[in-house]
Amino acid sequence: MAIATGSDAVIPGIPGLAEAQPWTSREATGAEKVPASLAVIGGGVVGVEMATAYAGLGSTVTLIARHGLLERMEPFAGEQVADGLRGLGVDVRLNSSTTAVRRDGDGVILTLDDGGEIKATEVLVATGRAPRSADIGLEVAGLEPGRSIEVDDTMRVPGSDWLYAVGDVNGRALLTHQGKYQARAAGDVIAARSRGEVVADDAWGRHVATADHAGVPQVVFSEPEVASVGMTADAARAAGRQIEVIDYDLGAVSGAGLHADGYQGTARMVVYTEREVVVGVTLVGADVAEMLQAATIAVVGEVPISRLWHAVPAYPTMSEIWLRLLEEYGRQSA
Repeated sequence: MAIATGSDAVIPGIPGLAEAQPWTSREATGAEKVPASLAVIGGGVVGVEMATAYAGLGSTVTLIARHGLLERMEPFAGEQVADGLRGLGVDVRLNSSTTAVRRDGDGVILTLDDGGEIKATEVLVATGRAPRSADIGLEVAGLEPGRSIEVDDTMRVPGSDWLYAVGDVNGRALLTHQGKYQARAAGDVIAARSRGEVVADDAWGRHVATADHAGVPQVVFSEPEVASVGMTADAARAAGRQIEVIDYDLGAVSGAGLHADGYQGTARMVVYTEREVVVGVTLVGADVAEMLQAATIAVVGEVPISRLWHAVPAYPTMSEIWLRLLEEYGRQSA
C-alpha cells in the first residue's frame, strides 16, 4: 500500500486569522478575480511567487516576512528577489510579524508587531504546509496521525514490509517533481519486491530516492527567477565539508547581452574541494530555470571539475556561465 495524500497549507495561530477566511495557495491560484489589494503573510517560495504574480496582474501587494525572503536558499537570492518585488511596486516588509487579523466590510486589516496596520482586500497565508495524514487511519499501522510519515530511501515505512509513502506526506522534499520521482522509485521497488527480487538500497540506485537529500532542484518563479540545486554554502559547511564558493556576475556572460539589454543576475557554484565535485548551484536572473538541468546533472552525477572543463558551452549562450565559474574556481584554487 502506498500513501500519497499530499499536504495542506498551515494557518498559523494568529488571532483572528482563521476567522478572516484567508487565501492559501489553492485560492490564490484558482481565483477568478484579481483583488484590488493583497496582503501576503510569508516570505517563502509561495509568498514570493504569489506576490510576483498578483503585482503583475495589477493588485497592490504587501508582503510581510518574519525574517528575510527565501531563507533556505543562498542569501543573495532573497535579497535580489526583494529588490525585484519592490521594482514591481510590492511593499516588502522584512523582519516583521503579523499579530492580529480582522475582516470588516471593506476587506481585511492586519496588525503588525510594530503597531502598524495594513488594509487589503484579501490576505494570503504562505507560512508552510502540513502532511495530510490526520484522518487516514495511521494509528492502525502504529503511526501518529497528523505527522509526516517517515520512510527509508525506497519509500517504505521502517518496520513495515507493506506500507509506503510518497510525496508531500513523507515530508522529504515538498515539490511536485520530487513527488513524481519518489513515486517512480516506489513503483519500481514495489514491483521488484513482489517478484521476490533482492532490492539494493545503495545511493543512486534504481530503487532509491537519493536525490531527496543531495540533488533537489527548485525554481522560484519570481522576477528575477531563482533556480537552485543541491546544497547552499552554509548547508555544506554545516555538513562539515571543506568548500570553495564561486560567484559570478551572470550579466557579464556573452549570451546575457543577447538575452536582454542590461541583463542582471548572479551565479554561485559550491565545490566540495576534497573530491573536486560540485555540490550546489544557485542562479538568479531572468529565465535561469532553463539552465537548471545542466546544474542538476553536474550535482547528481558528481561530475569531477576536471571533466566539467570538457563540457564546452556553445558561444554565445547563457550557458557560458559554466566556463566562467570554472575559470574562477581555477584562479581561486591555484
